[in-house]
Amino acid sequence: MSNPASSLPRRSFAIIFGVSAATAMGNTGLISVLPAIGRSIGIPDAMVSAIFSLSALLWAISSPGWARASDRHGRKPLMMLGLAGFMISMTLCGLVVSAGLAHLAPPLLIFVFFLLARALFGLFGAAANPATQAYIAERTPPENRTQAMASLAGAFGLGTVVGPFLAPLFILPGVGLAGPLYSFAMIALAMLFVVWRWLPDQKVAPEAQRPRRPVVGGEKEPSLWRDPRVTPFLIYGFIVATCQTAQAQTLGFLIIDKLSMSPAQAQYFIAIAMMFGAVAGLLAQWGLIRMFEMTPRQLLRWGVAVAALGNLVVALSPGYYGVVAGYAISSLGFGFARPGFTAGSSIAVGLGEQARVAGLIAAVNGINVILAPLFVYLYQHYGPLPFLINTALMAAMLAYAFRNTALRNADPKPASREAATIATIEKADEGGGV
Repeated sequence: MSNPASSLPRRSFAIIFGVSAATAMGNTGLISVLPAIGRSIGIPDAMVSAIFSLSALLWAISSPGWARASDRHGRKPLMMLGLAGFMISMTLCGLVVSAGLAHLAPPLLIFVFFLLARALFGLFGAAANPATQAYIAERTPPENRTQAMASLAGAFGLGTVVGPFLAPLFILPGVGLAGPLYSFAMIALAMLFVVWRWLPDQKVAPEAQRPRRPVVGGEKEPSLWRDPRVTPFLIYGFIVATCQTAQAQTLGFLIIDKLSMSPAQAQYFIAIAMMFGAVAGLLAQWGLIRMFEMTPRQLLRWGVAVAALGNLVVALSPGYYGVVAGYAISSLGFGFARPGFTAGSSIAVGLGEQARVAGLIAAVNGINVILAPLFVYLYQHYGPLPFLINTALMAAMLAYAFRNTALRNADPKPASREAATIATIEKADEGGGV
């Protein structure tokens, strides 16, 4: 694995890559088995999707605070806290699922405990995301930042390939569908040890520390939520993340119903579909972005255009293989779009604001999950509807990417020394073109 950031040691980048991959592996592995778990226990489909909602809300609320904490206490401690939160949450989720499969409590009570156990991840697991992104950003030259962010996003892509692949293998005698949850908790424990033992405990560089202005006359530091440099990327990112989450959480139910199989029998086919989607996303983030040296502006446009096409294919597909193809196409598009708005928002602000903007990106990536139950509810009434809505939303974001000034300028030319230092991530001749 090549190092995308010349100033970042290879081992440090590999460890941070592992942190993101382990978390993504567990989360996508859980998503892949959740429809089977819900239908085996007797939890209604929309409530199964809602298991992530409280966690997502806590993630969105806590992420900016964890970003500020990483400014004060450093990136490594926050990564360790996030991994510990993920490990504990996944272990408790496994215990709740085991109780549900053994029918030790009514499905509604199992749902409540599952919701609370997952919520621990939203509260404490959110600490790792802004810390890893800020660790990379503040140690990466501006001209390499898009590739660095794409590589970090590629860790998520790799996790989404491996997670659904491993999940069926972890369905073991004695623990059944709870087996993947226990296994992913052990992987997180191993990654926590690696971070503790081998990641350099470097303090944040003085030039990267955000100055703390005293509050004078009730004046507070302006919020980046309303900052015109960042807000368009947050809007775009929220819509993109909402559509991707809705598609992923609806996919399992769609495949179970398309194949007319039991949840356990359909698990293999769900895993295959999710793996194809993850490989497509990985192709975008590790292959095509680098091969064509795609700029954030190009990623913002191509991402939603391809995702719209993929969702339309899923909506119109009569069988399983068409669903897999459409899911892979849309995943390719999301693989462009997510690094596009992540890198675009990063280069839009100064070095001292990287942790704050990372916290906001983490927040929009989390809060969108709250809307997933609505899409599952719509699926129960008319199967193609969630994917048709996704198609329309992606088309709207394509128009937004062309019309909004901040998104159009997400490929800046170096107009000044400061702009070249902070904002330039492409060669000047790439201008004019996620």
